[in-house]
Amino acid sequence: MKAYIITIGDEILLGQTLNTNAAYIGNSLSELNIPVQKISVVGDNESAILDEFNLAWNSTDLVFVTGGLGPTHDDVTRKCVVNFFETELVENEKVLDDIKSLFEKRNRSLTEINIDQARVPRVAEVIRNQFGTAPGLWVERDKKAFIVMPGVPYEMKGMMESTVHKKLQEFKGEEKVFVERKILITTGIPESILYERLGDLDELLQGAMLAFLPNQFGVKLRLTVEETDKESAKNKLSETEQKLRTKIGRYIYGTHDQSLEEVIGKLLSERELKIAVAESCTGGLIGSMLTNISGSSNYFERGVICYSNASKVEILKVNEDVIAEHGAVSQEVAMQMAEGVKSTSGADIGLATTGIMGPTGATSEKPVGLVFIGYCDDKVCTARKFTYGNDRILNKERTAQAALDFVRRQLLGISTND
Repeated sequence: MKAYIITIGDEILLGQTLNTNAAYIGNSLSELNIPVQKISVVGDNESAILDEFNLAWNSTDLVFVTGGLGPTHDDVTRKCVVNFFETELVENEKVLDDIKSLFEKRNRSLTEINIDQARVPRVAEVIRNQFGTAPGLWVERDKKAFIVMPGVPYEMKGMMESTVHKKLQEFKGEEKVFVERKILITTGIPESILYERLGDLDELLQGAMLAFLPNQFGVKLRLTVEETDKESAKNKLSETEQKLRTKIGRYIYGTHDQSLEEVIGKLLSERELKIAVAESCTGGLIGSMLTNISGSSNYFERGVICYSNASKVEILKVNEDVIAEHGAVSQEVAMQMAEGVKSTSGADIGLATTGIMGPTGATSEKPVGLVFIGYCDDKVCTARKFTYGNDRILNKERTAQAALDFVRRQLLGISTND
């Protein structure tokens, strides 16, 4: 069983809107072990939409369509579904009740154009919309399914979670092959070096499948196993994961969609430790990341942005002579910044960043992308040097990620020398 995802909308073709719907549906289908054969984007053109419907229906078992179900003139998806299945529109009382209820809750007057949205193709089973007025559609014919949902992401996700997942499981029937997946998230090591560290993949995986998914912060490793029974699949996945961790465990900080700041928050909470951050080149980004996590007030004591040399001296008690001798972007200053924020805050851990984010400010000795991250606790005060590229925003993001990983390694007793 294979799927075909069609996203409808001129705004996506023009690059004005990101195609997050296709990504969400594709990921949801992978969790159900349904491979996606193709993803396409079509503008608000009836002829083009019908051509894509034909192509998808004739080549796959499941067709997913999002977009073009709204009440305006350019929302033509419903009309195309009617034409494609040679059916007609009929009013659905349940949908009309949903629309009326939504308008009452919002204290708005119902219009004829919204009432018209309660008219659905006769051949379709309605997928109720909890968050909007346009219903979703489920059509089954010739042992295939055609699923249509709104383009508004939270409306589509609501339908997937409340209705479509369950119906897909029923439609698939009993599993013949059991698939187990796990994503391991790494940071602090490039894809090529990670690949080398793993060695002979055929010997390591023994039939399991491994995909490398790199981004600017690290590499996600998607591990997949297929077996004839669920227990064997789970055991094979666990066994292969342990082999991977034996070789590259120090770089793995989480699984699936965990964020590094979430992992750090858990480590600090478990150890009942508080952290304070002094940021120069990252401009408060680390503090923002840490406080993205609910409950961070239990471990995040404060964040200080000390951008100028004067502020480093005044607030963090960095030695002026050290700045004069080594420069603000130096290992020595990073260490004193970390020590200073720890001391002034009374936190258990002090973390600091100083660097040249670019594109200006570099010298022959200190290029754009040069960064020092300082760390200080009751046992150690140290700093590490990092070198990034020429993109200012990316440099800030990578520095923040590296700083949090520095903390993770220190808390877990993992070497920070690589």
